[in-house]
Amino acid sequence: MSHEWDVVVVGGGNAGFCAAQSARERGARVLVLEKAPREWAGGNSYFTAGAMRTVHGGLDDVAGLVEPFDAGCVDLDPYSEQDFLGDLDRVTGGRCDRGLAEILVSESRQSLSWLKQLGLRFELMFHRQAYEVDGRFRFWGGLAVGVLGGGKGLVADHLTAAAAHGVTVRFDAHVREVLTGQDGGVEGVVLAGGERIRAAAVILACGGFEANPAMRSAYLGPGWDLAAVRGTPYNTGDGITMALGVGAQPFGHFSGCHSVAWDAGARPVGDRDLTNQLTRGGYPFGIVINADGERFVDEGADFRNYTYAKYGAEILKQPGGWAVQVFDAKTTPLLRPEEYAAPGATKIEADTIEGLAKALRIDETRLARTVEEFNRAVTRERFNPTVKDGKRAEGVRPVKSNWAQALDTPPFVAFPVGCGITFTFGGLRIDEAGAVLDTAGRRIAGLFAAGELVGGLFYFNYPGGSGLTSGTVFGRRAGRNACA
Repeated sequence: MSHEWDVVVVGGGNAGFCAAQSARERGARVLVLEKAPREWAGGNSYFTAGAMRTVHGGLDDVAGLVEPFDAGCVDLDPYSEQDFLGDLDRVTGGRCDRGLAEILVSESRQSLSWLKQLGLRFELMFHRQAYEVDGRFRFWGGLAVGVLGGGKGLVADHLTAAAAHGVTVRFDAHVREVLTGQDGGVEGVVLAGGERIRAAAVILACGGFEANPAMRSAYLGPGWDLAAVRGTPYNTGDGITMALGVGAQPFGHFSGCHSVAWDAGARPVGDRDLTNQLTRGGYPFGIVINADGERFVDEGADFRNYTYAKYGAEILKQPGGWAVQVFDAKTTPLLRPEEYAAPGATKIEADTIEGLAKALRIDETRLARTVEEFNRAVTRERFNPTVKDGKRAEGVRPVKSNWAQALDTPPFVAFPVGCGITFTFGGLRIDEAGAVLDTAGRRIAGLFAAGELVGGLFYFNYPGGSGLTSGTVFGRRAGRNACA
C-alpha cells in the first residue's frame, strides 16, 4: 500500500465533497479521488441549475439562508415535511424507500444551513421558480432555493471549502477496484495503473451509469444508448460495478432515470459552458408534438418540477427519438431566456403553422389540424402560471390539464428537442448511516455510499431539486459514520 488515509471518497461532486467535509469535521484524514481531469471538476453537480428542495417555514425562514432580496413583493408559502414527503410519494408512485425519504426530508433544511457554514452561498431562484402576477413574485412547485451561480458556483465553492478545511483532492484518479480483507471488510481502493491506497473507510459517491451507453441499454432498454448525456462523461457506473463485485445489494429502479427535454442540436455529452441552459422546460405553456405532428403528453399535468424529469423518456419513445415544443407570440414571453435564448439554441420561427411544419419537415396538414383542434379545445378559465389554473384543453387526446392557451398569435416558434439523460435511479442499498448493505442485508464493513448511486429514493420520476439535497444529506451522514 502506497498511502494510508482514514477516509477515501470516490467522486468529486456535491455528494462526495459533502461526505469529505463531514468526515474532516471529525478529524479524519480525507482523500477525494476524482476520475475526471481538473477541467471536468464537479461531476454532474457542475451541470445542474443548483436548485435544492428543502423544508422551510416560508419567507422569514429562508431569508437567513439566501442572499439579500426585496421581500416586499414576494409570496412564498411554507413547504412542510408533509409536503415534501407527499411529493416524493406521489411522483414515485408510492415506491420510494420510506426510511430514506424521511431522512432526506427531515434533514434537508439543516443540511443547507451546514453548507452555508462551509462557505456555499444561496439565493431565491426568481429566474426559475417565480412568475410576476399582479405586481408580486409568487414561487411555485415547492421549490425556491438554489446555490448562487448554479452548478458552476456550487463546485467552485466546494473546491474552495475543501482547500480551506484540509481535504485533499486528486484528479485523474480512476478507482477501478475496492479492496477487501479476509473478513470481507473494506481496506482501501486500487487505481487504474495499479496504485493501491489504504483507508479505514471508503465512501462511493461517483454517480450512476448514465454516461455508459452499454449499461443504459442493458438496464433502461433499447434506444437508451442514443440519449444525449446532460452532464459529465465520467459517470459510467464504476462505483456500482465495484460495489456489486464485493457483494453489495443492488436496489432501486434500475430501468428508470431522470431525463429531460434537451436541445436537439446539443453535443452528445455535457457542455461545460452552457450546462443546464440546454434544458427546454417551458413546455407547460405550449404544446409538444412528435415527428408525425401529433401531441403525446399532457404538457400541463403538473408544475414543471414534477414532470420534466420523466418527459425526456417520453420523447425518446417517439418516432426518431425527437419532438418539438411549439409556442406563439403570447406564450414565448413566459420562456426562461437562459434556456430558450441561449447561444446556439435550436429554434425555428414562422408566420404560419404550415410554414413551421414545412421548416420542421412535418406534414403541414397534420400539424395544422393538431393545432386547430387544440385551440378549439381550450377552456375559458383565467390563465395563471403560478398555480394549477385548471385552464384546460378538453376533448383532445391527450388533454392538457393546466395553462392551456390557444396558439393563434404569430410569429410561431418551435424548439426541436431530444432526450437528455441526467442520472440513473438504480444503485446500491444503504442503511440510515449511509453504510452499504450486502445481499443478505448486512453492512459491508467500511463501505459507504451517497449521491446518485444510492438506490431506492426515486422511481419513474423525481421532484425537482431533490438530487443535490439528497447528495448533501446522505453525503453528510456517510462522512460522519465512516469516521465511527
